[in-house]
Amino acid sequence: MASRHLARSIAMQSLYEWDFYGKQKELAETVERNIKEFGPGLEEGNKDFVRRLALGVRENLQSLNSIIEKAAPEWPLDQITLVDRNVLRLGLYELIYGNKEEVPPKVAINEAIELAKNFSGESSGKFVNGVLGTVFRELEATQQQNG
Repeated sequence: MASRHLARSIAMQSLYEWDFYGKQKELAETVERNIKEFGPGLEEGNKDFVRRLALGVRENLQSLNSIIEKAAPEWPLDQITLVDRNVLRLGLYELIYGNKEEVPPKVAINEAIELAKNFSGESSGKFVNGVLGTVFRELEATQQQNG
């Protein structure tokens, strides 16, 4: 598994666990434990990438949830599976707040689709693709309008 893909997997698993326990556990501790358990060979830059993704999602949680609700109005947030909800948050975080030079938007979308397929299922990949694709098109339209 490529290092960045593994880093995203660890971030997603950490977010899943944090969400599963009602956001009561300390996310940073969960991230560190999961890095040790699932990514002992990750280089420091990719460990930092895991931290940046997971903690960035936590810091922007309300905004990310709001975007999901607008992009998938027929799916209330609490009806989206835990895996899909956190894959969407992670993908949106990379799409909106991530460094576009480091991770181009289409790469962020494709990685989120792969996470959904690996951890949830084929239909989840399609769902994630639909939501992130909608947000990406809106971002592009906004950027074109703003010149």
